[in-house]
Amino acid sequence: MENRLISIKNKAVEALLSIDQMTDLNNLKASFLGKKGEIAELMMGLKDLSNEEKPKVGKLINETKQVLEALFEEKKAQIEAKEIAIKLEKEAIDVTLPGIKKEIGTAHLLSQIVEDLEAFFIGLGYEVKEGPEIETDHYNFEMLNLEQGHPARAMQDSFYIDPNRLLRTHTSPVQARTMLQSEGKPIQIICPGKVYRRDDDDQTHSHQFMQVEGLVIGKDISMANLKGTLLAFIKHFFGKDREIRLRPSYFPFTEPSVEVDVFSEDGRWIEVLGAGMVHPNVLKMGGYNPDEVQGFAFGIGVERLGILKYAIDDIRQFYTNDLRFLKQFKGGR
Repeated sequence: MENRLISIKNKAVEALLSIDQMTDLNNLKASFLGKKGEIAELMMGLKDLSNEEKPKVGKLINETKQVLEALFEEKKAQIEAKEIAIKLEKEAIDVTLPGIKKEIGTAHLLSQIVEDLEAFFIGLGYEVKEGPEIETDHYNFEMLNLEQGHPARAMQDSFYIDPNRLLRTHTSPVQARTMLQSEGKPIQIICPGKVYRRDDDDQTHSHQFMQVEGLVIGKDISMANLKGTLLAFIKHFFGKDREIRLRPSYFPFTEPSVEVDVFSEDGRWIEVLGAGMVHPNVLKMGGYNPDEVQGFAFGIGVERLGILKYAIDDIRQFYTNDLRFLKQFKGGR
């Protein structure tokens, strides 16, 4: 028995010399130490020995088994070390190669314009207010003097979720909410955000666009205050001594109402926004006494400002995510 165990050990040592793959090692180990291996076969033969022989033979078998296990573990460690070395060699980093340049992102042009407007109006003492994009009919229309069936609603027919809720058609609901929250106190706010209308997308129209609306309410507020504010804003945004003109217009929520034009570099008047004095009905619904306070409001189309300032020929460029277009404005405000 002792000679056979020595033979098994020598056979295993010789076989291990030619093994260099983990799969082959596992197969070889199974042939010696597996459930049907040579050591297991010897263990099964113990039952045929006398009680005096069993302890001695069992001890020899266990000792041989331990030696074989140690040999296989040592070989396993050698193969693993070799595989790691090969993997490291293949994945070695050449530190002399140029690195991958990661470009630093910048704010979208529309965000740049909004941030510029916010900074300007905050400098004048305005607060920035925001509100939900899903609005109720009450705040989107009724609080702005557009009762049910008002013909001016057709101009802003939008995306309805149900008969009482829709995607807001302007940021004016934020003004209405702020008036109610202010409980008759003076306010001076701007309301930036996305708005939605049922327009066919083309060069000058989009079903989604951005607005920055403004609202000022207090004592002795006049049209002169409105014009002075808008003139200062236009000069700031375009960076030049631009002229503006106010043309009579109609909005249900302001009276009188005006369209505001800017004198362009090529000698034309171009419409940029709508404005006016807050309608007495809107003041009343907002909790103000129109006999004691007045207010003015304005609505700025952010895309329109961008189109005029940067000579953009298609409003859809703002939303197509074309990096060739967007990278032109990395140095914006």
